[in-house]
Amino acid sequence: MLLRFLWAIVALLATLPLQANATVANLTVFAAASLKEALDEQIRIFSTSNRDITVRVSYAASNALAKQIESGAPANLFISADETWMDYVVEKRLVVTASRRTLVSNDLVIIAPVTTARQITIAPGFPLAAALAGGRLAVANPDFVPAGKYAKAALTRLGVWTTVDTRLARAENVRAALAFVARGEAPLGIVYRTDALAEPKVSIVAVFPPDSHPAIVYPAAIVSGQFTAEAKLFLDYLASGEAHAVWKRFGFGVPK
Repeated sequence: MLLRFLWAIVALLATLPLQANATVANLTVFAAASLKEALDEQIRIFSTSNRDITVRVSYAASNALAKQIESGAPANLFISADETWMDYVVEKRLVVTASRRTLVSNDLVIIAPVTTARQITIAPGFPLAAALAGGRLAVANPDFVPAGKYAKAALTRLGVWTTVDTRLARAENVRAALAFVARGEAPLGIVYRTDALAEPKVSIVAVFPPDSHPAIVYPAAIVSGQFTAEAKLFLDYLASGEAHAVWKRFGFGVPK
């Protein structure tokens, strides 16, 4: 009888964590693929002080995420890699406009595999096509994906887009373009500085002048119908001084 009583107590205690977990708030973040390492670290730090909030992230190209939100995909927060796709969801009334803020900025760079990396000087009319040596230039799809659109804008401004536009290895997002170069499948690629810093198999061989393309910024906003105290708390954290130190550590710029 005593043994049965003890087992009953053990069984009761085993249910307590499950009951506690029922009070945990879940947040789903749709974020640009280039944010992965930094945002994963931000979530880790945020979670240490907010154990009752579980944050999950879906990483992809900003255009794909915006379209998913438009189709009704469940998300609490959207972080885009450009203003264009954030403007898109604002115009569709898919996010809370008042919650919108710019979190970080980035730079655009040319990368090469570390085994073949040679410095390239970016200037009007620079010989990018010759530098490919018969290979292809890895870029995120310049028709839709922010990183690819920035790349096209920069190369057009510099007068070399038409020399390489038929020699692109188009990728679904910037991380896929990074992978092409890391695996040696493309001799050169155009990605964000933070992507290059996250991949030890590539080297930065050139940095585009800031005035050669629109400013690379990452706006964030809470999705319409999902404005909760937890969502606001997490967004406030991402824009805080504590978070700024983390963003900088991963190579991002932060607002002054």
